[in-house]
Amino acid sequence: MAHQVDQSFLALPLRALADAALARARALGAEHADFRLERVRSAAWRLRDAKPSGSSDTTDLGYAVRVVHGGAWGFASGVDLTMDAAARVASQAVAMAKLSAKVIEASGSRERVELAPEPVHADRTWVSSYEINPFDVPDADKTGLLAEWSERLLAAPDVAHADASLLTVQENKFYADTAGTSTTQQRVRLHADLTAVAVDPASGEFDSMRTLAPPVGRGWEYLTGGHYDWDDELARMPELLAQKMRAPSVEPGTYDLVVDPSNLWLTIHESIGHATELDRALGYEAAYAGTSFATFDQLGKLRYGSEVMNVTGDRTAEHGLATIGYDDEGVAAQSWDLVKDGTLVGYQLDRRMAKLTGFERSNGCAFADSPGHVPVQRMANVSLQPAPQGPSTRQLIDGVERGIYVVGDRSWSIDMQRYNFQFTGQRFFKIENGQLTGQLRDVAYQATTTDFWGSMAAVGGPQTYVLGGAFNCGKAQPGQIAAVSHGCPSALFTGVTILNTAQEAGR
Repeated sequence: MAHQVDQSFLALPLRALADAALARARALGAEHADFRLERVRSAAWRLRDAKPSGSSDTTDLGYAVRVVHGGAWGFASGVDLTMDAAARVASQAVAMAKLSAKVIEASGSRERVELAPEPVHADRTWVSSYEINPFDVPDADKTGLLAEWSERLLAAPDVAHADASLLTVQENKFYADTAGTSTTQQRVRLHADLTAVAVDPASGEFDSMRTLAPPVGRGWEYLTGGHYDWDDELARMPELLAQKMRAPSVEPGTYDLVVDPSNLWLTIHESIGHATELDRALGYEAAYAGTSFATFDQLGKLRYGSEVMNVTGDRTAEHGLATIGYDDEGVAAQSWDLVKDGTLVGYQLDRRMAKLTGFERSNGCAFADSPGHVPVQRMANVSLQPAPQGPSTRQLIDGVERGIYVVGDRSWSIDMQRYNFQFTGQRFFKIENGQLTGQLRDVAYQATTTDFWGSMAAVGGPQTYVLGGAFNCGKAQPGQIAAVSHGCPSALFTGVTILNTAQEAGR
């Protein structure tokens, strides 16, 4: 169903505010200026044992002006929706740029801010792909559905507690710049999550298991329209959790792994997604776990993984959390290669990073999470591609003599260069001679990024591909949060180091 931009957003004085701000910036000599007005509504509901435990519903409304003046950035934001206020904010942005230019000059640096060119996109409108806006659904229906699902889990004898949550976001954005681009966009996304907890009364030992359903750029239909089999997962979770409670602890060593998309997406996020952000690779960004081992001098040379490794950056994937029509610098959404046949061939760029390093154009990775924040380079939907005629997950498992099938994400740890890492999961199944022979506990896999992806012996076919992701990717100072998806098939990795987390914790 094709949706229109919310009329209440269009009723705001979008163009008048932009015209006032951009005219003032031009008059003050800005080489470039852009205006961005946003309204971001976020709502959440939480239940504990089928009873409401909290909710929130907030709206962030405001605008920002960013300029390049004298070769330096300037930025300011405001909430007063009048033409005079917008012009004042533009003046503040120019004043900030002038001050920054003096500081840069005093430091002895000759670097000037320049932006890669982008075609003009005038009067463009883009709305994400969804059927039912979750904000059109009564709150009672949302909490009612979460309560019903929670009660299904609690009805099982092995489930002591059940937690449920639902997060929903509607993001409206208007952008205009001095080159003539103007865009109006609307994005909707949601994430539903249920966790079952089991407790052994005799020992006090406990464990939990969470649903595997990923967050999506969809609407309410994701929960009720058959896009994900919630009934099947909720029916199977109690017994899977009971089996996990009885499962033996893993014997540390070297195993072959079949990694399900519900786990592999997070490994992609941490070891590829962040590592191929060009600002990290150049050392301009180090917040939230550092820079990157995949430095710019290795472009076209670095052996990132095996020949079956093909990874794309994509701002266009339907229902992707990082999918847009245009980024926060007016750049149209694109898809491009990051890793081709195992070799690093690309990065994620904004307009400044593109110009600085000789790329002809940005690939649309500038984003700010609120009108009060400056756009920074943010992650696209970074995805591992399936093999066109590739095997099923079952076929991947069939070929393993001694291994582990990893399902669902849990904790992670990675070093400041995005190189040495350790990941756990929700469910681990022992593989013996091609057969799943029961669950294991206390499992973590450990590797370096290039060793892990170099050990990837096979990727599944399109039938195994799932678009996973998260709402809460952090970056920058002051910190910003962005939602991002990562698609991948099931994949087979050989000779991976497995740790016993219980033994490691006891050291």
